[in-house]
Amino acid sequence: MMFPSRAINSIFLSIAIVIVMLTDKEAKKKYRSEFYNNPDKYYATAVLKKEGFIRNICSKCGKPFWNMDEKRKVCGDPACGEVPFSFIGKTPAKRLNYIEVWKKFSSMFKKFGYTPIKRYPIVARWNPTMEYTNASIAAFQPFVISGEAEPPAKKLVIPQLCFRTVDIDNVGITGSHNTVFCMIGQHMFVQPKEWNQNLAFEHIQSWLKKGLGLPNEEITFHEDAWAGGGNLGPCMEFFSRGCELGNQVYMMYEQTNEIDASGVSQSGIKGLDLKVLDMGMGQERNAWFSQGVNTVYDATFPTVIKHLLKITGVKPDKKLLGKYVPYAGLLNLDEVEDINKAWSEVGKKVGCDANELKESIMTMAGLYSIAEHSRALLIMFNDGALPSNMGDSYNLRIILRRMLSFIDKYHWNVDVHKLFELHAKYLKPQYPELTKNLENVEKIFDIEKEKYAKTRDRSIQIISKIVKQNIGTEDLLQLYDSQGIQPELIAQEAKKLGKNISVPDNFYALVSDLHEKQEQKHATKKTTDINLDGAPATQALYFDNYKRRQNTAKVLRIVDKYVVLDKTVAYPTSGGQMHDTGTIDRQKFTDVFKQGQIIVHYMADTPEFKQGQEVKVEIDLKRRMQLAKHHTATHIINEAARQVLGDHVNQSSAFKDVDKAHLDITHYAAITEEELNKIEKVANSIVKRSIKINKNFFNRSEAEKKYGVRIYQGGAVPGKELRIVKIGTDVEACGGTHLDSTKEVGEIIIVSSEHIQDNISRITFVAGEAAKRYMEKENEIIERSSKLLNVNKEKLVPAVKNLVGKWKRLKKEIDKKSQQKATGIIEDLEKQFVNNVLIAQIETDMKTLQSVSKQLSSDERVIILFGVSDKIYVFVSCGQSTDKNAGQLVKNTCEKLGGKGGGTKNLGQGVAFNKQNLEKVMKELEEELF
Repeated sequence: MMFPSRAINSIFLSIAIVIVMLTDKEAKKKYRSEFYNNPDKYYATAVLKKEGFIRNICSKCGKPFWNMDEKRKVCGDPACGEVPFSFIGKTPAKRLNYIEVWKKFSSMFKKFGYTPIKRYPIVARWNPTMEYTNASIAAFQPFVISGEAEPPAKKLVIPQLCFRTVDIDNVGITGSHNTVFCMIGQHMFVQPKEWNQNLAFEHIQSWLKKGLGLPNEEITFHEDAWAGGGNLGPCMEFFSRGCELGNQVYMMYEQTNEIDASGVSQSGIKGLDLKVLDMGMGQERNAWFSQGVNTVYDATFPTVIKHLLKITGVKPDKKLLGKYVPYAGLLNLDEVEDINKAWSEVGKKVGCDANELKESIMTMAGLYSIAEHSRALLIMFNDGALPSNMGDSYNLRIILRRMLSFIDKYHWNVDVHKLFELHAKYLKPQYPELTKNLENVEKIFDIEKEKYAKTRDRSIQIISKIVKQNIGTEDLLQLYDSQGIQPELIAQEAKKLGKNISVPDNFYALVSDLHEKQEQKHATKKTTDINLDGAPATQALYFDNYKRRQNTAKVLRIVDKYVVLDKTVAYPTSGGQMHDTGTIDRQKFTDVFKQGQIIVHYMADTPEFKQGQEVKVEIDLKRRMQLAKHHTATHIINEAARQVLGDHVNQSSAFKDVDKAHLDITHYAAITEEELNKIEKVANSIVKRSIKINKNFFNRSEAEKKYGVRIYQGGAVPGKELRIVKIGTDVEACGGTHLDSTKEVGEIIIVSSEHIQDNISRITFVAGEAAKRYMEKENEIIERSSKLLNVNKEKLVPAVKNLVGKWKRLKKEIDKKSQQKATGIIEDLEKQFVNNVLIAQIETDMKTLQSVSKQLSSDERVIILFGVSDKIYVFVSCGQSTDKNAGQLVKNTCEKLGGKGGGTKNLGQGVAFNKQNLEKVMKELEEELF
């Protein structure tokens, strides 16, 4: 294919830009020196000088720092020789309990002109870039930062709860790590003319000086640089006695690329139109520092620690803890390569044998972990997070099971419900919402605890078989990931047999690495992008009146069978709702979709009208009405499910077609028949109340302020303006077609419910005319069944029960014969083993293969069975003592035989079709395994 020279130049130009575009790490490194060399331009040096601070350069790391001692040569960072956490037992700060830190901070900053706002939920439904909030600034990403939405206030402070999973293994051990913590944020979102960096810094310095009561001699400021998402700026960290108290980032610039005379892109920076202040400081860290107690846990949840010490009878060696915690950072598993060596080093610094130290510390580490994890679960469950085997939610299950494993390990009688209550009561002045949902939090925990107990019972049986073998880290990971078996339980059972199995200290971090975050999937139909460069956004006419049937429009673009108009009543597939169909100048279109802000119609045939021509659009109104009924019913069922199942229910995804629709909701258990009936009953009561459906457009920030971020059901919605659909207490950001009153929906019939994914349940339903058609079909089935069984309708159920009973008895007889057949086969196959390997072909089905393999299997055996009938069934079993992988053997074998299969290390199965190649494949397996 020949390219015009202009296109080639464009391609090479794009490549050049990509090559020289700096990563965040590169940008930070490049501009750090620029910031360092011009401190008066980039940092609040006027305030520092006024306060008497002097600028020095650290002899260890080379970083500029400010303090009151001109002779000081190191910056105060523990990495440069400062004793970490040297405030323990001798803090220079005023004593503040955890709640008092935010209370005093917000009061002080309110006087400075900042608006204290409530936290955002920890489940980041508004943010398409993350699953859980991980910093205070995340509450305003991406739409406020990009300027697409207004902030709640130009200057604000927020006590934002955050969830970070990288430190799970460190919790309890280091005395300073948490999974859930509050990042107090000081933020500004202002135009350049309103930006006052000196004043922003003066405010945080006032907090250190007057809020925490630190004399300037106790404070050290570090100059640094920050970069992220193409933006960058200087930042200032603040330390005292080996403890970082916070960090103030000045997001002032964005990266640019300009093409020089030679056609090469040169990177640079330019000022942002919206200047952002991002100061984050841990409330836990500030409370700990101000109290000077041994650990962050003692400072953060003292009532829970006191309760746990009382019921467990644990008596901590406070003197030892005080010596240990300043050096516990050396055990940070993210930074340590040899953990045993690290324990030895800490032991020397503390003046204690490493093994004795570890034994003493680990008991308290378990107690601290229970306290921290129970608080994390309370907050996460309250905010709608549910444990899962998917994405970051998998870490919730890790946290919960880590907590329960500590309780089991030390045989402590801990009532976790009581811990939830104590945490909620202590946090009530700051987070009153945590006390309102305790019952639901406890339900979620109980379900997970039951799963844990079942896994534990099953695990002991499995462990008894495998514990005699050599078990390494990979085996521990596989056993935990595939079967939920706790590594501590394996080590415990092995110890009874005199075997020592080593569990990596960073085990749960390794498990977490196995689970990559999955982005939420929407029901939007995928389409191939069409070249529509220069086409303006389409005016959508379906928002105002869902009954509108037609409009006149101008043809802007025709690409093959794809047509773009300046305006249209036709609804495109989006938000899980299927598209309209209809005609353009009496020519059929069969699909409608969005490409950016452009609505595209796909014609059944090549259009006869031309670009620039005025045309008439007409939709199939009957189809539209049914889709609108199903979409409105989706909102109603979502609200009904929340009323019946609990406040944790949210929409995960949805699909609305003409014949039926389904709603996927977050719920911690399979929905029972009784619950399903209640949901249907509540949904129909909402319909009968003839509730007016309000559909209005709001500015994004106005919508969030009025209704909260729960409006984002099914995922984040882009755009400066949001269309809000309000049906009673259900309020959602939604662009779908909706009725004017719930009464128009007609009857809602819930057809079924299924557990489609861990903690996701699908409710399939019909409404309106679709419900009538469904009932007609059901009645027809009843009529036919009655005739077939020769009974009247009233006696149909007993007749069906009788038929099912006969079927079960017949099935039992067939299974018995199958078992007898398997027994006969087994006697013959036992003679065919070669070096504990069996490769055999049997004329039977998959069920018989499984039965045969089960009776023949042992830890030392590899069994490969082929069941031949109209197709080839493949079943493989590999004992625990073998080095073979059943799933891989099945996969490779089935591929050679024109089929598919897979499985775990121990069991695998598949189906194939190429019988002619079977003998050859079996010989190859014999050569490989015998």
